[in-house]
Amino acid sequence: MRVPMSSPDLSDLERQAVMQVLHTPTLSMGEQIEAFEAAFCRYLGAKHAIGVNSGTAALHLCLLAAGIGPDDWVLTTPFSFVASTNVILYVNALPIFVDVEPTTGNIDLTQAAQAIQDLIEGGTAARRWLPRRGVGRRKGQLKAILGIDVFGQPADWDTLRALAAPYGLKLIEDSCEALGAEYKGRKVGLLGDYGTFGFYPNKQITTGEGGMIVTNDDEGASLMRALRNQGRAPGDTWLQHTYLGYNYRLDELSAALGLAQMQRLEELLRRREQVAAWYNQRLQNIPGVEIPYIASQTTRMSWFVYVIRLAPGIDRAGVASRLAERGIPVRPYFLPIHLQPYMQTRFGYRQGDFPVTEDLGERGLALPFSGVMSEDQVDYVCDALRQVL
Repeated sequence: MRVPMSSPDLSDLERQAVMQVLHTPTLSMGEQIEAFEAAFCRYLGAKHAIGVNSGTAALHLCLLAAGIGPDDWVLTTPFSFVASTNVILYVNALPIFVDVEPTTGNIDLTQAAQAIQDLIEGGTAARRWLPRRGVGRRKGQLKAILGIDVFGQPADWDTLRALAAPYGLKLIEDSCEALGAEYKGRKVGLLGDYGTFGFYPNKQITTGEGGMIVTNDDEGASLMRALRNQGRAPGDTWLQHTYLGYNYRLDELSAALGLAQMQRLEELLRRREQVAAWYNQRLQNIPGVEIPYIASQTTRMSWFVYVIRLAPGIDRAGVASRLAERGIPVRPYFLPIHLQPYMQTRFGYRQGDFPVTEDLGERGLALPFSGVMSEDQVDYVCDALRQVL
């Protein structure tokens, strides 16, 4: 048996929606993107939803709307997909890393609180949180926290907001992996000032490529709508551009696909929950395997990937190789951002700088996962893993 790493969950509803757009003359900036955005507003209770062509673009625009620019500091973590750090670099700001919790992989709140206090105080206290090089000559200032809902599990947003509020820090929620997740009974996305979602084919819903920004900030939403469309502000004519903008639009075909997926969202989430439950049941008693941890404040996990952790000392590369021989692809998840070559070159990061992130990066293994996996496929993966171990 061969098991795909991930597969989108598509039906005739999505195929028909895309075909209908192909029978119209409007392939961009039409009714589909407006309807897709409206569906998000209804689902989350948001005032504004802004569709863009990737989750990365969504994060980038949020930083711009938050007023983040050269020499500003943004607190975040190195246990994430690289986009959450790259967008900080796009605006010539400085990512300030703190380590993560060993259970969830989300931001360590104790370290975050200390880092905020030290960075605001400045001087020697602040320097312990700064990278070895690449800080810049001008004195920076902490402006925002960019938190990540890792693998579909919300960070502790109430605590992050309490840490941010006294200093007026903007709170940006990277929910690109977490559509449908709930924190203390509240859906993710509006737990910060700006929230983002991504729709790559392995996500809870897909548009092929695409993303969405949600916010209740009228001024920020207006700016981001202009910036995604080459900086064209309300009142500008076709070739007028008030701002330096970007081509971050989401096309009509992608929006139609996303709108159809939103109509099936609960079904898609439940299917993923079922596959995760099969995995949990079969893996919980296998020696050397640690199944995903669900925090008490996570009232609904939204399963993006299924990542186990192997016990220290187990040869992960060897396990992956032997599973691949059985037709089962697996992936390390995540590789720490601070140890990516370009980050080491630019900022001087080294092994040992963020030990929890590095430990999770060394032991994490993403198993094949999607809402269209069968129970037989899950059985096959789990039986093979047990044999290999």
